Amino acid sequence: MPALLSACKQGGPPAFRATDLTGASFGRDFALDDIAGHRRALADFRGKVVILFFGYASCPDVCPTTLSRLAEVMKLLGPKAGQVQVVFVTVDPERDTADRLRDFVPWFHPDFLPLRGTPEETRKLLAEFRATAIKRPVEGSMGYVIDHSAACYVFDPTGRLRLYVRDEQSAADIAADVKLLLGTT
Repeated sequence: MPALLSACKQGGPPAFRATDLTGASFGRDFALDDIAGHRRALADFRGKVVILFFGYASCPDVCPTTLSRLAEVMKLLGPKAGQVQVVFVTVDPERDTADRLRDFVPWFHPDFLPLRGTPEETRKLLAEFRATAIKRPVEGSMGYVIDHSAACYVFDPTGRLRLYVRDEQSAADIAADVKLLLGTT
């Protein structure tokens, strides 16, 4: 009986550890500027798995933790990391200048790509991905923090949205899912 169950499982869809969004009607594309001012869109990364994360450089906890976890994913992927593009989209375009993002994002991994848009472009993109970013005033020199969605969105090499990676998922789980999307184990 176990052999029969194993055979059935092998022919089915991949067993992702993250939430499978295959066929979702949202999160179809993005187009924002990189830190050099060049417009970058999802199509620019065809052939790679794209991991999209919304955050901001002044984030005190979630963003540095997530970017560190994604850097660990790249280490776990070894040579396959070249087939992955991590894209960091700022939800704080007022403070996150190109220079600020140039200093912040690559510190975690040199291949991570920061993108920024106008406040209106950012709002539209957040809506497209059903993500949130709410500015909240705080005491002190920062003036405000942004409560934002902490998940990552993962696209397969053909540019289809496939996975929703929750904040608590481990680097090992994310790397295993990326390997499935790359067709390797």
